Amino acid sequence: MHLATEKAEAAAGEMLRRFYATLLESFGPQGWWPARTRWEVILGAILTQNTTWRNATLALKNLRKAGLLAQRSLRQVPLGDLEQLVRPAGFYRQKARALHNFANWIDRAHGGSLDSLFSLSVDQARAQLLALNGIGPETADAILLYCGRQPVFVADAYTRRILSRHRLLSESASYDSAQQFLHQHLPPEEALFNEFHALLVEAAKRFCHRNVARCEECPLGKYLEKPSAKSRQFTVTMGCQPSTVS
Repeated sequence: MHLATEKAEAAAGEMLRRFYATLLESFGPQGWWPARTRWEVILGAILTQNTTWRNATLALKNLRKAGLLAQRSLRQVPLGDLEQLVRPAGFYRQKARALHNFANWIDRAHGGSLDSLFSLSVDQARAQLLALNGIGPETADAILLYCGRQPVFVADAYTRRILSRHRLLSESASYDSAQQFLHQHLPPEEALFNEFHALLVEAAKRFCHRNVARCEECPLGKYLEKPSAKSRQFTVTMGCQPSTVS
């Protein structure tokens, strides 16, 4: 039984490595996270919650024009003004408060230093981030991975969708269980987690849509056991954020 488990785990790890190699060859490096500074990575991670990256980018452009892409200036801007600037990202009141909260918290807890935050262990830094209003697991992990360069896989809805359709996860897999699976079967390398997550997001956006999967066109389609008309049509309920996925 132990041997069978070891074989299953080895097979899962090998499949993930094949997925990564195939997507990298098909799409090329994704260059994530698209930001000029570490602070901008954090703002983008908060603003992209429950919306598209396009909408988050519009909000970031507003902040850039207003000179608010720095911790000190963001902390000092009136909340009402900040709400109007981030309105394109949706849920603008909640997101403005989350940005304000983070800017004030990093000042109080770490003297405004991101280096201080990321000098903590991954578990400690993650726990501190999750204690903040407006920061959930996916946002915290995006900050840790893309800003802090920590080996934490962002097991978002796109990732769970692809892995479940390839029978590596169940359709009802939670964020935490999906992340645990990825951490268990991949080497803990920040660069790998960065690129692999970005590639999975790209594959999901192009081919692996929420209601219809274009398996025959997807580079990962060859790994499905029996691609068929039925396998290309899915209705999936995964508890994902509706406006984030397509």
